Amino acid sequence: MYRYDDFDHRFIDERVAQYRDQVRRRLAGQLSEDEFRPLRLMNGLYLQLHAYMLRVAIPYGVLSSNQLRKLAQIGRRFDRGYGHFTTRQNIQFHWIKLEETPDILAELASVEMHAIQTSGNSFRNTTTDPFAGAAADEIEDPRTYAEIIRQWSTLHPEFSFLPRKFKIAISAATEDRAAVKMHDLGLYLRRNEAGEIGFEVMVGGGLGRTPLLSHTINPFVPRRHLFSYLEAVLRVYNQYGRRDNLYKSRIKILVQSLGPKKFAEEVEAEWNASDREAVALPDTYVREIAAAFAPPNYDRSPTDEGAITRDAAGNSGFARWLKHNIATHKVPDHAIVTISLKPIGETPGDCTSDQMDLIAALADELGHGEIRVTYEQNLVLPHVRRDRLFTLWQKLDAAGLGSSNIGLISDIICCPGMDYCSLATARSIPVAQDLSRHLAAREEAIGNFSIKISGCINACGHHHLGNIGILGVDKNGEEVYQITLGGDAGNDAAIGAILGPAVKSGEVTASIDKLIDVYLDRREGSERFPETYRRIGAKPFKDALYAPR
Repeated sequence: MYRYDDFDHRFIDERVAQYRDQVRRRLAGQLSEDEFRPLRLMNGLYLQLHAYMLRVAIPYGVLSSNQLRKLAQIGRRFDRGYGHFTTRQNIQFHWIKLEETPDILAELASVEMHAIQTSGNSFRNTTTDPFAGAAADEIEDPRTYAEIIRQWSTLHPEFSFLPRKFKIAISAATEDRAAVKMHDLGLYLRRNEAGEIGFEVMVGGGLGRTPLLSHTINPFVPRRHLFSYLEAVLRVYNQYGRRDNLYKSRIKILVQSLGPKKFAEEVEAEWNASDREAVALPDTYVREIAAAFAPPNYDRSPTDEGAITRDAAGNSGFARWLKHNIATHKVPDHAIVTISLKPIGETPGDCTSDQMDLIAALADELGHGEIRVTYEQNLVLPHVRRDRLFTLWQKLDAAGLGSSNIGLISDIICCPGMDYCSLATARSIPVAQDLSRHLAAREEAIGNFSIKISGCINACGHHHLGNIGILGVDKNGEEVYQITLGGDAGNDAAIGAILGPAVKSGEVTASIDKLIDVYLDRREGSERFPETYRRIGAKPFKDALYAPR
């Protein structure tokens, strides 16, 4: 993984010192809250319902075991013994004291981490495939380009105050595991006929109040011209993006209002007028960054697959875990392991400090010291020998981390909602907990299925992309929940459609039950829910949910 150079270390240390002085002045009353707010937000510190929340950047979702141990230590010393992994592959601590935040940032800096640009009208964490470097279906390791974009975008002097926050995702695989099309700017690695690497550039995606999928504005930008093309996109956004209306400030609204064709023409004109060579991406630089992501020294001795089969035959829990939590690795006799942070009835994405310490130790013992964070709020050990899987599962299961539900209906994405967030209008965690308890018994029969829950219109829980999406809203002081159907985050990305009137909080689980019954009754063969929904339409689901009792 990428390691800081002297510039990185000096930059982060100076930033911590600056912030420490800002906090000192705030506590001394020399800065008002209005004056301090933009300063703390630049360092990832939010004021939520009950306490400060610190959002720590995990660039493109990659952690070393030492970094995960440090996060465990921070959770134990400065929070309540846990952290919450988010849908941007970051981690949040929800019970932070202002006076301790400089010490937290100093602790993070000691393991090459920070909280810069996890808020504000600037670039947010660039996300990518959590299987990067291990996936059998990728063109190249996309982490190289995610790191290059991180270095280019951090405190970029021209784009540090955009009309609104800006999110980038990149994928290099045939299967989109990064939800690229829901981002302000999405990049797919492509090869042209000459075998050269470049990028399909998509712009204008985003969720929230106006959910939209991105549009391809250039099918192939050569790798050498990545920076100049991204700068052209950002200059058009900076010039035409609205700053007078918070709800119309995202680039998706600009693309929608201009039209994708006109927006692409504006970008092309800006790009053609720029000095592309001045910011050309040298091959030597790409190779230098790529070297940081060199594959580990794999043990390539053959695996005794018969032993794995026998272990699975003797333990149904392990057999189920193999079925749902293991993905194909590009290197024979290895596997990609997803660790579920969705135990039945618990808070999706939460991980205790003790569990973080255990995962870090297992990563060292069995996974080359590397951990990934997924946007679905789970963790990944990307390089595990297949003959160590049973040992790994036993140790995870003993720590409450052996849930075998990846991709199933209890693998729910859920924002913190009104239990923590000052923007939320309804609770989301209790809804997720109740649904997972109720549906767990039949999730094998249901199969691959996604439920995503948000506690407000900002859609941090990606409800628009759920096969079933649930949005909590306030209606005359009462929490009610709007249901959407047909959303999808992968290759066939789709925005879910609102089914009808919202349901009361006490009726959510029963309502979802009815919708699942329709799906199971009407699906053909191995159809996933979005396919069944597109084939039969909304009416059978509406009839089941809203029919007179």
